[in-house]
Amino acid sequence: MIGISVVIITFNEEKNIAPCLDSILDIADEIIVLDSFSTDKTEEICKKYPVKFIQHRFDGYVEQKNLVLKEATKDYILSLDADERIDDRLKEEILKVKENPQYKIYKFNRLTHYNGKWIRHSGWYPDIKIRLWENGIGKWGGRNPHDKFLISGHHKVKHLKGDILHYSFYSIEEHLAQTNKFSTIGALTLFEERRKVYALKLYFAPIVKFMRDYIKNKGLLDGWEGLTICRINALGTYLKYAKLREMYRQEKLKNLKK
Repeated sequence: MIGISVVIITFNEEKNIAPCLDSILDIADEIIVLDSFSTDKTEEICKKYPVKFIQHRFDGYVEQKNLVLKEATKDYILSLDADERIDDRLKEEILKVKENPQYKIYKFNRLTHYNGKWIRHSGWYPDIKIRLWENGIGKWGGRNPHDKFLISGHHKVKHLKGDILHYSFYSIEEHLAQTNKFSTIGALTLFEERRKVYALKLYFAPIVKFMRDYIKNKGLLDGWEGLTICRINALGTYLKYAKLREMYRQEKLKNLKK
């Protein structure tokens, strides 16, 4: 049997962290929470569980997830976000892996709960994620705030049955707030990479995003919630590129004043 380290990053997750931890108690041989100095009851709640609780300033989603990986000591690592839980079917599958691991990397579907409804379209499902792997076989990459697990070498990936249950937003206001936050992070990342955005992309990328999610990915089948999700996600695409153009404009004005 293998041991599994469950790693989680947090910031002000008092609403989500207890159900997240409850869902993995039967799976985890070690639980590590890396917190970015929460100001709510996240730490207090975590310390009621068998958790190694560490704090570190927030350097970015990719950076935090890589930092917590270094603390894992078991054979395999299961990475979760604080607003995620493991459903019963997936728990059974992971327990089978513990008994007899035949692969080094495993991926799962993620099902998102949005404002009281499970979203099964809109580009949000199956939303396949690599979340369980042999310790040391890779690291997190991608552009903040959208991380991606990067595998070292060539390995087959096994898809397990069941879902990660993602409790994303409890209101439209929360969705809009995160969209504004993530679009700023995304724009800043592109700015640091000196990526340019042209007028056509600024105007048409949000339209393409909406049409892909609402029509191609069948967001219309998710009812008014699907329409809301697709419109807000398209807005996020627009804001990212609009903020990027604004950053270049502010840089230009600053240089003119020198």
